[in-house]
Amino acid sequence: MRENRISLFCPGEGIRVSGWRDMFAKCALAFFCIALWQKGSLSYAFFLLAFAWIIDGGFQKFSRLIEEPLALGILVFCGVLVLGLLWGDYSDTGQNKWKKYFILLTFIPFLSLLNKERLPWVIAAFLIGYLCVLLTGGYQCIVSGESGVPFFEISYLAFSAMLGIGIILMAFLGSICQVRKITLLYWFIAFVLLFLQFHQSARGLLLATVLALLLLIFLRYRSQGKIFLGILALFMTVILLIAMSSNVFQERLKLIERDLSSVLQGNYMTSLGYRLAIWDVGVHGIAERPLLGYGTGMPEIYFEETIQTYKNGIYKNLPEFQKTSHYHNDWIEIGMHLGGLGIFALIFLLWSWFQTLKIYQLSLLGVILICYVFLAGLTDTFLLYNRIPIILLVVTAIVICWQKPIEPKRTIS
Repeated sequence: MRENRISLFCPGEGIRVSGWRDMFAKCALAFFCIALWQKGSLSYAFFLLAFAWIIDGGFQKFSRLIEEPLALGILVFCGVLVLGLLWGDYSDTGQNKWKKYFILLTFIPFLSLLNKERLPWVIAAFLIGYLCVLLTGGYQCIVSGESGVPFFEISYLAFSAMLGIGIILMAFLGSICQVRKITLLYWFIAFVLLFLQFHQSARGLLLATVLALLLLIFLRYRSQGKIFLGILALFMTVILLIAMSSNVFQERLKLIERDLSSVLQGNYMTSLGYRLAIWDVGVHGIAERPLLGYGTGMPEIYFEETIQTYKNGIYKNLPEFQKTSHYHNDWIEIGMHLGGLGIFALIFLLWSWFQTLKIYQLSLLGVILICYVFLAGLTDTFLLYNRIPIILLVVTAIVICWQKPIEPKRTIS
């Protein structure tokens, strides 16, 4: 109210206050997009973003903001997680990976602060960060033969997921662009990123990317007959050539064969065997409490207690192979926490995500993006990655803002 009075009697003062607030919001958004790629500064970026949102009138905009399906989906999902604390014997002794789900809430202040005038700052900061990570990771992959990006404390899994996001965006832009040369450029960039992803060791994420691309090609070109078959044949040829040129990919295929052989012999202390075992225990746990699960924060404890006796203790030595902090599957993980209630909350979140993109005439991108998130979550807890869900939400906010009509500027009369 006081600010409104100042604006009424001193228009110049109101403009200065508004201008300072706008500049602070731009800096907070840009810093957040840069901090996404550096683990140490990300926590500071959260607080700065929240503060900028508050002084920008975030609480006054909140009721309008939750009209966005994705914002509502995130609030429902996180609200269900909080409710799960009521029936779980929660203790602060575990690794508490589940707390990372609440990072999704940053989408609300980020989207609220973003507008057409601030969008160039966000895009520039995001691209600078992505390109720095990409060039560093590409150098280490090609020259040093290393996976991931150790300089930015990014694991091979997170780097592969980042590459997957870039591939999907480039392929989507290439599929809708009407200028032939630019279309070819987008697809060329997508295949370069795919080449790098094949040289990471993340099998599940790579498969999710390839299947999402196949779905994109099918949905975009299925009605064009020969063009569809030609693009599909070209895509499969490129995939085959990249796979044959990647020693990392071929080694991972051999590892799968060895792991499968070990599992058939009853040895689960391998990468594949560990996943099969933990999924088995997780599905068993969900079947025991299908409605509400064991409560938020309880799945770690359940696994450690159950493997001692489950199936005569065939999994009891798994902690010696790897300490369990999650179930390597988004659906089993949330099902263990919250049962069917949590699974429905996750479905609602993904549905809301698609609905938001559909509202802004981005149905194709919505289908591909949700497909990627769903498939990636079948072999790992994709939504618990440190940066990836936030990066996806930032990308979503950017494309939403890009599609929004330009609002007329208010003039002082």
